Amino acid sequence: MTYAGTNRGGTSAILAAEALVHDESDRFGDGVNPVSVDQVERHFPEALDRLMGEAFLWDRRLAAIAFLQARGDLPEAVHLLRAHRSTLPRLAISEPVDPDEIELLRRIVPAHRSPDGPQLLGRTVDYTARLLRAPGTPDPLPPTADLATEEPAETRVTQPDRPPQRYSRWLAERGLLMDRHDDSDPEPFDLSLQNVTLPAPRSALLSAMAMAETGGLIAQWYRNILGPDGYADEAVTLGDVRHGRLPVRVTHPHTGNPVVVGKIETSECEAIAHLDERGEDTSRFDVGFGMAVGHNERKAISMSVMDLAAHRYAASADGTALQQLIMMTTDGLASNGFLEHLKLPHYVTFRSMVDRAVAAGQEDQQPAQECTHDH
Repeated sequence: MTYAGTNRGGTSAILAAEALVHDESDRFGDGVNPVSVDQVERHFPEALDRLMGEAFLWDRRLAAIAFLQARGDLPEAVHLLRAHRSTLPRLAISEPVDPDEIELLRRIVPAHRSPDGPQLLGRTVDYTARLLRAPGTPDPLPPTADLATEEPAETRVTQPDRPPQRYSRWLAERGLLMDRHDDSDPEPFDLSLQNVTLPAPRSALLSAMAMAETGGLIAQWYRNILGPDGYADEAVTLGDVRHGRLPVRVTHPHTGNPVVVGKIETSECEAIAHLDERGEDTSRFDVGFGMAVGHNERKAISMSVMDLAAHRYAASADGTALQQLIMMTTDGLASNGFLEHLKLPHYVTFRSMVDRAVAAGQEDQQPAQECTHDH
């Protein structure tokens, strides 16, 4: 849900305000060499990944156009891209994606030093000092130490022709993982076609979190792990954190066979928790899953922990409240839209409030005056 402002009065002022925006957007750059869509694609990959995930439309060039038109304002860019998505025809429905087909660009396993397969750091700033450096200036840190003489980290690629085994499967093989397999295989919930109802199925919760505003989802995750003493509960450990490319297939209209029509980048995470609360099987672990479009590990991690919590506490009041938070408050377009509409004229609404307040004050004064006359 979103809101768009309309006003019959002040049309010339509104048009002038829009002209200012268009004039500045057209001059976006140094006035001589404006910033191009290609430059945005090349220099802002993480911002575009987040934008495409929240708009739920994988098209890097369209995302760059929206980013440029919104002058880098992500909520506005999401609004533009989501609005454009609503005009596109649904030509086909893709086949279910198998995450194990991923072409890895990055893979870390915080829970285990030597998992099956490599720890592939990929492109990351996780281990980098946050020091501001202007383009073209030297690195303020000392030169990197010579690591050539060190022994390489141990890796155990048991079958190089297949993706590394997930850490959750390592737990399952040892009888340590809770079985959450659902034989019914229900049809996934489609948020673009179905109304949200509570209690929501797991597919609806995952879909809502996948298109949630990243900062809002992280805030909800942090709120749920923060204890009354202000310290975070670190009872959850991350298994696999992955980023890579997955093939997208659709059924060929003539042959009926699945055909690869493209690839999409995703980030995914498995959150692992020991079942140590009352009524739980303390000999087992449970796993939550999160997958986000593009390179957005923050969303995937918070999503996996929230998925785990939603399952563990589904039968309690806390679980119901968590579902409501996920389904009703994490969509950035809806929340930003409601906030933005507060800036539109509310003259009639507020005038009626003023009239009621004045009338209530007069009624309060009238009994006091009558009481004075009686005496």
